[in-house]
Formats: sequence, structure tokens, C-alpha cells
Amino acid sequence: MPFLPRKVLIRLKLNSYCRIARIVLLLLFFSPSLRAETDTLPQPFYVYSDKDSPGNFFYPSGWMGNVECIEFDDNWVIKPHSGSSCIRLTYNPSNAGLKWAGIYWQNPPNNWGFKEGSLDLTGARRLTFWARGEKGGEVIEKFRIGGIIGRYPDSTMASLSPVVLTKDWAKYIIDLTDKDLAYISGGFCWVVKSEDNPDGLIFYLDDIRYE
Repeated sequence: MPFLPRKVLIRLKLNSYCRIARIVLLLLFFSPSLRAETDTLPQPFYVYSDKDSPGNFFYPSGWMGNVECIEFDDNWVIKPHSGSSCIRLTYNPSNAGLKWAGIYWQNPPNNWGFKEGSLDLTGARRLTFWARGEKGGEVIEKFRIGGIIGRYPDSTMASLSPVVLTKDWAKYIIDLTDKDLAYISGGFCWVVKSEDNPDGLIFYLDDIRYE
């Protein structure tokens, strides 16, 4: 089963004010009475906006594959697409172990379908995000939403695959038309393979959101 290194667990602890704000927003956005009246997801609905933003509703807790090959910084302040920060990801392939790696943004954190809990994203028509490579030409095996299985599986899955990045920020879209988004724990995911990037890669993500 995928696991989260201790150093990442420490870094993922949220500022208490951000935690309270996020709880309040969740109560407002997902109260049965509100959804019954509007049947519409508040938009945009962010996976990642800026570091520790109270509007981030998923957590980068689902580390997969050869996790020792991943370096993760969600407070990279150099050349974000917008706002004050973006996510910088480094993959350094190893001769030992699995030949791939990736991260799921989950809610609740560390939920691989073995515990009840998710978000109802009904009303979203697409997931959009911005990405760029350090040099250009970096190959991402897939970007995905949903797809978590187990006792409490996600209600759908949609992917964009494969994606070859450019050096400049570019917008990407995962179409969610006619998808059942009523139960989603895996809000966003990326996967890379060593065979596509034998020398490793560095890439950046920003403004990941449902619309």
C-alpha cells in the first residue's frame, strides 16, 4: 500500500487558522440544505490555489510507486502561474524498486478507499490546471481525477494521458461531462515513468481546480 514519508507528514500539518477556515467552508459548501437548494458546486473549487490556502480542498497525501524518487515543494515562489506560489515536483528515477511514481490529492487524507469519506463534486464540468516543465519535453504518463478503488471507491475516473510538457505554462483540461462525481476522494493525480524520463524530470503545477 502507498505510504507517506514522515518528513512529508510533518510538512502537511496545516496552520490552525487555515484548518478552521477550511472546515467552515466545507460545512457551508457541502451542507445538505445548500446542495438541495442549488444542486451546484461552488466554483471555482480548488485542489490547489496557493500554499495552505483555506480554499484547497484536497491533500497531497497519496504518494505512490517509488516514493523515494519524489521531491515535493508546494510553496515554490519562483515564477508561479498566479498567486504567490506553485508546486514544484522532481522525479529522480532509481535503478532499484518500482519504475514509476506519483501523488494523489485526497480528501480525506490518506484515503485509498478503505474508509468512508469523500467530496460530492456534482455540478463540475471539467478539471483545469496549469503545468510546465523545467526544460520542456517532460513526459507525464497521466493526469487523473477519481479512480480510487476499495471498499468505498470513487464514483468515476477521468484521465489525460500522456502529456508532453512545454517550458512555458500551459492550461490543461480533463473533461467531466456526464461523469458521476457524487463520491470523489481522489481529487487529482499525476504519474510518471522512468522509461519516459530516464534522466528524471522537474515540472510545476498551479491553479488546479474544478469548474
